[in-house]
Amino acid sequence: MTIPTDDDVRTFDDVKARSLVLRAALHAAKAVTAPELEPRQRLATLMECHGMMLAARGPGSPLPFAEFRRALHGDLAALVPPGVSPLDLAGMLVVDDDGQVTEDAFDLDLEQRMLLDTLRKLDRTAGVVTDRQLREEIDQETAYTLLRRQGDQGVYVAGRSDLIRRPAGPVADLCELRLPPLIVDFYQDIPFGSVFRGWWFPCPVCAWPMRLTVRKNAGGSVGAARCWHGAHADMGASYLFRLPVDASPPELLPEPSPPRPGRREAVLYPDLADVPQAVPAAGHKALVRGIWRYTTVPGLPELALHDRLTERGVTVTLWPALDAYDLLVEAGPKRGRKEKLKVDVKDYTSATTLAALIHAQEGDRGGAGWLVVPDYRAGQVPLLSGVCAKYDMRVATASEFGELVCEKSGVSWA
Repeated sequence: MTIPTDDDVRTFDDVKARSLVLRAALHAAKAVTAPELEPRQRLATLMECHGMMLAARGPGSPLPFAEFRRALHGDLAALVPPGVSPLDLAGMLVVDDDGQVTEDAFDLDLEQRMLLDTLRKLDRTAGVVTDRQLREEIDQETAYTLLRRQGDQGVYVAGRSDLIRRPAGPVADLCELRLPPLIVDFYQDIPFGSVFRGWWFPCPVCAWPMRLTVRKNAGGSVGAARCWHGAHADMGASYLFRLPVDASPPELLPEPSPPRPGRREAVLYPDLADVPQAVPAAGHKALVRGIWRYTTVPGLPELALHDRLTERGVTVTLWPALDAYDLLVEAGPKRGRKEKLKVDVKDYTSATTLAALIHAQEGDRGGAGWLVVPDYRAGQVPLLSGVCAKYDMRVATASEFGELVCEKSGVSWA
């Protein structure tokens, strides 16, 4: 057993404080922005969240209820207790200009909980964890466990691929997927924030229901649709729509898209030429947010790397040994000796949280020698490289890694 040091406990205390602050603000923001809640329910939730915030701040840093409510619409760093660095909370909002809970707040909340759960399992915080919420199962891990329980590599790959390629769709089609019954239960009704008058739109990048809002402007009101994953919205999964005057489905109008990337990155870049069409919410379901965010979203570059490298004659194995790591890539000339590269793909909003997770696990728990991030996380590579170098791991974007493998194998990537 690892004996916790003062640094370990202090690190945990800081992580826990930031996590409690974010969780309290996030749940309070949900209550404030949910129109279906009765005023009494809203007040009860806000009071509960205020208590959680006071627990995070401690007796030496009081926060009046009215100030807590006002702070929900500002920079979260103002809620972090004195002496604790806000890190990724600095500049973060939980409620955006449209009066909706921000996607980054959702992402960071789950990422911090995964870090805390890992620290607890490694016993670096023995005797410190008391918050029962830190022990709850994360849907993603539950789904993976259910798939592994089959004990069959082919079944695991097929099931996980389905969660990535089919995160939403008609109930009749979802029932045909190669998934254990308990995993099918993770498909639920289309989220409230993704439905407009009974219609929803699949993101052209990940196929999960996009977030729908109505914005007021000088000429009236206009609808907006964008993927809940900010990186996908930045790629072009962002649209406007006129509000229909009858029961007809809305039609999306693309907003100006960013320029396509250079040749290397273009290989993995999604095709956004087709504008999503409205789909009725009735008779359709979508994965719960946690599995979509931490299985579907990072799974897209996993499958894209597998598919593009396989097309170029490179042997790639998905999730070897029931997910010891994400990819086993055999790089090298066609008739020469192959170098086996073990790869873990991560898509974290917070590079500092991912770095802390790698440090807590002393590298990759499955023995991967490469950490690969999506191209839109290129800015995280320097920080992650510094941490991973301590554990003999290398870091690259997906396109950088694909190009490297192709160079080793004597084939062209772009």
